[in-house]
Amino acid sequence: MSEFAETVDRAFAAALYAQDDAGLDTGASLLAAAPGGWGGTGQELLARGEAYVRQAWERGWRPADVLRLVRRDLEDLHLGITADMIAAEARRYARLPERWTDAEVWWARPGTGPEGDRDGDAGYAEQLARRAKADRFTLATAVLEVFRLLIRLPSIEPVGPLPGDPVDALAEHAHIEPRMLGRIRALLAKAEATTFPEEAEALSAKAQELMARHTVDEALLAVRGGAPAQVPGACRIGVEPPYEEAKAVLLDAVAGANRCRAVWNSGFEFSTVVGFESDLEAVELLYTSLLVQGTAAMTRAEAAQRAGGRKRTKTFRQSFLLAYASRLGRRLAETAEHATAEHAAGERAAGGAPAHLPALVARDVAVTSRADEMFPRTTTTRLRGATDHAGWEDGTAAADAAHVGGRRRPLPKR
Repeated sequence: MSEFAETVDRAFAAALYAQDDAGLDTGASLLAAAPGGWGGTGQELLARGEAYVRQAWERGWRPADVLRLVRRDLEDLHLGITADMIAAEARRYARLPERWTDAEVWWARPGTGPEGDRDGDAGYAEQLARRAKADRFTLATAVLEVFRLLIRLPSIEPVGPLPGDPVDALAEHAHIEPRMLGRIRALLAKAEATTFPEEAEALSAKAQELMARHTVDEALLAVRGGAPAQVPGACRIGVEPPYEEAKAVLLDAVAGANRCRAVWNSGFEFSTVVGFESDLEAVELLYTSLLVQGTAAMTRAEAAQRAGGRKRTKTFRQSFLLAYASRLGRRLAETAEHATAEHAAGERAAGGAPAHLPALVARDVAVTSRADEMFPRTTTTRLRGATDHAGWEDGTAAADAAHVGGRRRPLPKR
């Protein structure tokens, strides 16, 4: 065992496994004052970090999940260190799963072999110190705090293959066609940018129409044998404070309208969405856009309330977003039903039976079975009530403005 490994072992024994923070300073001091130079110690720490993040992946975590927790519980320095560990571990593989990471090794040139080019790892610690403008003790403390978080991660439900899995497990899924995906993204970006509700309504409606068409077409193609057999997958979407309950309700509504299932984990601030890949893409795009639109509408409504002399608080914002999510959920469900009915009417007009209905039912059954397999035990959550009447009314109005497709019908007000 090298002297660097021995020093790291002593520091870990002092800092990582204690139930309190008493040993953290001791461990950081050992690392900062390590004999033989900071470079060798930093290289050893980087290698240990790779092992810890790989252990997290094997427990069901994904890079975005880990980074979300680090962002919540620690600081920017820790976030950068974690991203470095993720990038270092990812360079082992010629191919990564979808939605894995875009973190890059910035301190050394990545190589082409399975282990990458690690010649620059000895300079990682010194380069990080210069980049972060931090002393050795501060960096050592941050590294130990990141490692302590990583080793304490529990096992959670896996949502896809890991780097290094067989090639078949990393096979590409059926995505939204690139040209259509570009159109959808452009429409939603314009909807987010405009301050005119009618314009946002038309843009979001067109985007939802394209999504619905793709789902039906893909289901029919699979049934007719024109596409490779697909199975439902899963992804995680962050649902972070503030107002996380309202955001979880909104995501659940978007998932349901796009033939997916969402299961919220409030403790780790994400929802797991189960569905076919193209539908998962649609959920991510639409949820993100509607959340941006809802937040912008909430800000404008709160400003109007204050201009009228009424002081608004957190209860207004919470009530607004909860009403927005609740109302929009019903509108999304109606839109999905209307899109399916229109497609059936078109098939009947062409003299055929609505063949897409059995195909969509088969997809629904597959998604439900996959979700039940992943989450055999789920519970319901009682949401905190909307206590601000003005917030609820304004949120309802904003949801009406965020029309996302189908014929517009008035809904009963709460």
